[in-house]
Amino acid sequence: QVQLVESGGGLVQSGGSLTLSCSASGSIYSINGMGWYRQAPGKERESVAIRTSGGSTDIADSVKGRFTISRVSTDNTVYLQMNDLKPEDTAVYYCNAKGYGGSSWPPRVYDSWGQGTQVTVSS
Repeated sequence: QVQLVESGGGLVQSGGSLTLSCSASGSIYSINGMGWYRQAPGKERESVAIRTSGGSTDIADSVKGRFTISRVSTDNTVYLQMNDLKPEDTAVYYCNAKGYGGSSWPPRVYDSWGQGTQVTVSS
């Protein structure tokens, strides 16, 4: 099992900044990608920013130029730096990690989610 623990959400005014962090732990053999999704009330969950183990990133058009994803591979942590936040960024933000893990060999594919952290941007 791979567990993800998120932190850093909160309430901020429009134009402000927040940094989310997500740490993965458990029986991890590899992390092929870690990233962030969000879900606003009444909307489907959408991808925000993904970073692969090779260092490539996939950033949603709606947040390009404002959000940056980074990862510290030595401690399996991914960060989402969010600048110039807008009310439409209000959502629950979820961390996701995909890779191989488990306590037996060969390792098995996992696709794990964090519990979510609320980000609220006031106008």
